Amino acid sequence: MSAGSHDRDWSLSVAAAEHGVRVEIGLPDVAGQPFTAILTLDRDEARTLARALLAAAGDAIERTFSTPSEF
Repeated sequence: MSAGSHDRDWSLSVAAAEHGVRVEIGLPDVAGQPFTAILTLDRDEARTLARALLAAAGDAIERTFSTPSEF
């Protein structure tokens, strides 16, 4: 699976590994250089990471879109 689009400079790819998953996060500019973080996670670690990312995304959406004011 690969994420990212034409309007993003980062990339995310996930692939099955022997005992879990391999996650690669690519950033175009960290201290002036391209940077790729590679995480090899077992299934439990991958589930923990997925839950944390979902929670962070939910929090970001709540902060971005305020609730409608009551009249």
